[in-house]
Amino acid sequence: MKKIEINKVFKEDWNRVLNHIANLFYEDSKIVVSAEDAELSFRFQHSIDDDFTIHTACELTADGLTYTSNYSIQYETEGTEKEQGIRMKRALSHVMLDVLEQFTGMTQQWGILTGVRPTKLYHNYRKQGRSDEEIYAILKKDFRISDSKIALMHEIVKRQLITIPDLDELGKEISVYIGVPFCPTKCAYCTFPAYAIQSNRKAGRVESFIDGLHIEIRAMGKWLKDNNMNITSVYWGGGTPTSIEADEMDSLYKTMFESFPNPEQIREITVEAGRPDTITPEKIEVLKKWGIDRISVNPQSYTDETLKAIGRHHTVQETIDKFWLSRESGMNNINMDLIIGLPNEGIEEFQHSLDESAKMQPESLTVHTLSFKRASEMTHNKDKYKVADRETVTKMMEMASNWTKENSYVPYYLYRQKNILGNLENVGYCKPGEESIYNIVIMEEVQTILGIGCGASTKFVNPITGKITQFHNPKDPAAYIMTFEEAIEKKIEMLNELYPMQTKQ
Repeated sequence: MKKIEINKVFKEDWNRVLNHIANLFYEDSKIVVSAEDAELSFRFQHSIDDDFTIHTACELTADGLTYTSNYSIQYETEGTEKEQGIRMKRALSHVMLDVLEQFTGMTQQWGILTGVRPTKLYHNYRKQGRSDEEIYAILKKDFRISDSKIALMHEIVKRQLITIPDLDELGKEISVYIGVPFCPTKCAYCTFPAYAIQSNRKAGRVESFIDGLHIEIRAMGKWLKDNNMNITSVYWGGGTPTSIEADEMDSLYKTMFESFPNPEQIREITVEAGRPDTITPEKIEVLKKWGIDRISVNPQSYTDETLKAIGRHHTVQETIDKFWLSRESGMNNINMDLIIGLPNEGIEEFQHSLDESAKMQPESLTVHTLSFKRASEMTHNKDKYKVADRETVTKMMEMASNWTKENSYVPYYLYRQKNILGNLENVGYCKPGEESIYNIVIMEEVQTILGIGCGASTKFVNPITGKITQFHNPKDPAAYIMTFEEAIEKKIEMLNELYPMQTKQ
């Protein structure tokens, strides 16, 4: 752990932001006020003028050398107390990043951004009426983002507006996420609700969960119908929703189409079939029966040793076989995922994964960078998993970017995570016209996402103010079975508050 001394007692949320900046350079850091054994010592100054100009300065002392940075930015209005706090945290981050880049020789391509949704920032400036040139200048000067990352953001925003021309009006509709919390096994990097299906089936939890899910779908569908609320997209996730049997899938889809309003107007329905070992001809026939052809068949890696190391109990050949089974059975929109930086994988292994992907040409390819999530088995046993260094994962991301261009893919959404290798990003690529609507709307937070099922989070987005509130269904199947009726009541109460004009008297 890197101990960092600062000269001021800041608010807790200010310290948290500075910690995030430090962690871009060091795997783990701790900020303290005055410490004789601190390895880095920062001296901050900050002030606000009467004309709403913020000034910050930072002096870093390390290894007997001193590095300095100054920054000023003027705002048109005073701003609310909350806005003032955000502005000051951003300005302090600016000078801290600058001196750390001077000291380490490292350049952070994403600048001071540590949040999940960089393109949402671009959209916010766009909706303020700013031109692409003005947005570029702001992102470059005030956020310290590199030219290449700004170009990526711009390309993605442009693609999203082509895909969803009414993106700014989607707050009048909602999308739906339905969570099925079962998988054959749990991957070492995973923190999603993913419970071994066989042991839960023996305990009777699978059948009980499905019974509750039918009830929740009907109840939420009734509210949507009663309030004339159209659905933009539906995403079945988990877990792996194809872990359950074909007849169970069929019954759930029947309930969905009967319960949801205007199902013929739903723009997109996706079923996450990410684990190839769950895909069967019978399940594909159920998907075809209901007109669902957008699925995921996720290899993550094309190296069998890696799959074993991360707890995926299927082979590379099974991934390939299930892709072609799906394709030849009429699945016309298949997504595949690859993860950069998996244990014991370097340039050679990732190139092999790209070469195998080239043979299949899925409609979309999402390139993830490994992130050490707090609750994952991989994080709890870091010493067990040897992962690539920053330079290697950066090279692998460049390889993915070049490969997608060569194979006529375009980037259409991206997001970032804490503790992501190389301070990189996750990027969704697709063949033009095959973009996932759900992936765009959830990343840009343009509408409410109604969560149904185990581990599903509902994100309520106020269609006027954009304010976001959340409600979480239990992650554990046993807890869901006990409490789903209470969750239904709470979500309906929150929906009525959010959409009062659409609630019938």
